[in-house]
Amino acid sequence: MDLIMEPAIPVKIEKMKQRVRWQHKSIVQRGIDQTSMVLDDGKEDSEEFSFMVIGDTGTTCQYGYHPQREIAKLMLQHRHECRFVLHTGDVIYTVGSREYYPSNFIEPYREFIKGGENPKNITYDNMVFDTPILTTLGNHDYYDVPLMYRVLTGPTLKLRRLLRYKDFEIGWHGSEQGDAYAKAFLDYLARFNRKQNLEFHLDEHYTAKTDNGRCLRYEPGHFTRLPNRYYTFRYGGIDFFALDSNTINDPSPIPETPQGDIRRKALTQRRDEIDIEEQQILEEYEKLNLDNPKDAEQSDTLEARLSQINEIKVDIEKQLASHHPQVDFEQLEWFKQRLIESWNNSEVRARIVYFHHPPYVTEANKWNQAQTLAVRRRLRWVFDEVAQTIENLNQKSPIVDLILNGHAHCLEHLVTTDTGHADSHLNCIVSGGSGHYPRRQRKSGSELMETFDYIPDKPSRKVADSLLFVGRKGYESLARSPYSGIRIDVKAGNPVKFVVKPFVAERYEQRWNYPEIKPFTIG
Repeated sequence: MDLIMEPAIPVKIEKMKQRVRWQHKSIVQRGIDQTSMVLDDGKEDSEEFSFMVIGDTGTTCQYGYHPQREIAKLMLQHRHECRFVLHTGDVIYTVGSREYYPSNFIEPYREFIKGGENPKNITYDNMVFDTPILTTLGNHDYYDVPLMYRVLTGPTLKLRRLLRYKDFEIGWHGSEQGDAYAKAFLDYLARFNRKQNLEFHLDEHYTAKTDNGRCLRYEPGHFTRLPNRYYTFRYGGIDFFALDSNTINDPSPIPETPQGDIRRKALTQRRDEIDIEEQQILEEYEKLNLDNPKDAEQSDTLEARLSQINEIKVDIEKQLASHHPQVDFEQLEWFKQRLIESWNNSEVRARIVYFHHPPYVTEANKWNQAQTLAVRRRLRWVFDEVAQTIENLNQKSPIVDLILNGHAHCLEHLVTTDTGHADSHLNCIVSGGSGHYPRRQRKSGSELMETFDYIPDKPSRKVADSLLFVGRKGYESLARSPYSGIRIDVKAGNPVKFVVKPFVAERYEQRWNYPEIKPFTIG
């Protein structure tokens, strides 16, 4: 039985619009921009500041140890010096279920949340952050579970073990097409049944102003809701753009050509192979004694592999669907226009974009996924369009100064080459190793080559170099599992310099150690 389901892109878009009352009459009348916010902490005008980036966190204690909490402890060492935390998605595994928010988010990050000294009293849909955690949606935050699975298993551990999983964090509800995430982080305007209640709320919390009109005022410790699934804010002269990459990652259909047929056959064969591999892993899993520490560590390795297999299956099924790709052009157009506006504003010193699916990555499971290439294509289209419009403004500077992603369970710094497009010479950091099963780098190395076409012998070209990769190494009892996050110090002045400071908690031989990774400067 497949344990996850993913809603179609039009469903994701429409459901999220309903939850924020997109373009409701009361919102339009007030000239409110539902894609902007002001982070009002009284320090937003200071050019020099720091923030943290984490991603792919949403898991709980694993056989006596808790990777996400270990990273949270390292984050606490920087909390008083950092203004906010950017989260690159997959807040809750495995299917974004609301019942896992207490154990997989509130408890690990309790010190960042108002009232965190009593985390059991905090409900997932009523969180107020003392230190802002500004999130984006990951694919797991949109996933759901089949009705039959709910009927058969519910929340009972005993029945889950009949499925050979000790506790795969599936949950009873699923994300309900992203509803749990929306209630946890967005300004869920759909909760107001009466017009006067909605208008009172808008007049109380949408009091900030930008060039695009009134917008939401995010106040740490008081009101900490995000305006939409994608949004922008300016801090210290830096424009931040949060995107929802789950609606721009639909692969292009495989062409109805002989080369396409070869590709389709290879994908089907690969799917059959990993089905066999999955069965073998499950049989090995059944033999483990989970009360034995070494077997528990081995079960963690097997569950990580099962998780990878599931991701490969999802990507294969997306490719085999053979449909016209569903693309969130509304969001892409919004991003294009806001980037152009940013470039035409002399007060803006730099631009940072963060979202879930990385367009560039060398993690073994993600580098050549169809979803990776789809996001790269759509982002490239936006950057090319912007570059043509601002040709006389950027003076060979990159379109954005920094791209931050998750999805790949590692820490990686990549720089794009001259790609022949406006995504050349970009700095990309993947920070997706903050709690859930670190992954290895692909065996073929750090140079990322590209070709999009199903044409035999078509030459590929290098589009990026990986300058740093922190991921799983070694095997069996000698395996090293480094979990990670980063702190970024933004320096005053223009052009801007970013000092990136990784922090790592590594699990090795049933112990934690904390290797130091040398900081590096961008800009």
